[in-house]
Amino acid sequence: MAQSTDQELVRRVKKGDQAAFDLLFTRYQHRIHQLISRFIRDPEEVLDVAQEAFIKAWRALPQFRGDSQFYTWLYRIAVNCAKNHLAGRDRRPSTIDFDLDDEEAGSLPDRLRDPDDPESLNARDELETAIFAAVAELPEDLRSALSLCEFDGMSYEEIAAVMDCPVGTVRSRIFRAREAIDERIRPLLGRRGTR
Repeated sequence: MAQSTDQELVRRVKKGDQAAFDLLFTRYQHRIHQLISRFIRDPEEVLDVAQEAFIKAWRALPQFRGDSQFYTWLYRIAVNCAKNHLAGRDRRPSTIDFDLDDEEAGSLPDRLRDPDDPESLNARDELETAIFAAVAELPEDLRSALSLCEFDGMSYEEIAAVMDCPVGTVRSRIFRAREAIDERIRPLLGRRGTR
């Protein structure tokens, strides 16, 4: 049963097979926790919201028509649970971690490349702080679209299904999010040499 597709497992759950849902839970629990942790900082709250998302999915599964992929449907439930949790607590979502790959790191100014140089460490901290601040200041819809694209590797079509909006809107949100972050960090990347 571990090799079963999501559609097969959903069909089995609809017939009352609890083990099939357990397998879906195991298959997606880590991804759902990661997704929710981009909105909520406290690990215990992340677990609570993830549990709520899976409970809602379990209850709503009989109405799942299969118009979208199961994980896309589950992500939408998880995002809505996270939003509802934040609205109830009147909190802002936490920042998203960014990790530069080797190609991006190669295009950084010299002062950011040497990991042992104190000035480089300070510049990296400054850049990281600026990125976190830029992401935190993004409107929630831009932050969500960017997160789903960059960290969950979802296609624009999948993000559109999760966010319940047209693909063009997703493209626009991701573009605007990247542009806002770029604008915020451009002065830091543009500086050369010592201060």
